[in-house]
Amino acid sequence: MKSKTLPVSYRLAVTSRVLAAVIGGYLMASLASICLALWMPTSRADAVITGMMSSFVFYLLAVLWCFACRSAVRAWFGVMLPSAAFATLAGLGFWMART
Repeated sequence: MKSKTLPVSYRLAVTSRVLAAVIGGYLMASLASICLALWMPTSRADAVITGMMSSFVFYLLAVLWCFACRSAVRAWFGVMLPSAAFATLAGLGFWMART
């Protein structure tokens, strides 16, 4: 019986999606948590708890996005664009807190 092997390009595309989901999803979830902790108009403890609990939702959405896209490039773009937006908002929040 012959065994069919998958092409290398397919394997690399799946590996790239897994890395985008794991690394990019973690990055996006942690930056979203930081943004929520900085920008919520509640006490600092409540904002941190809410940010940390909502980070699981952001991570789930990132993983779902990475495997629902048509290409690995779109998966990376779809995870890094919100991460850049969250990083900008976090930087702005830190800057506003310092002044």
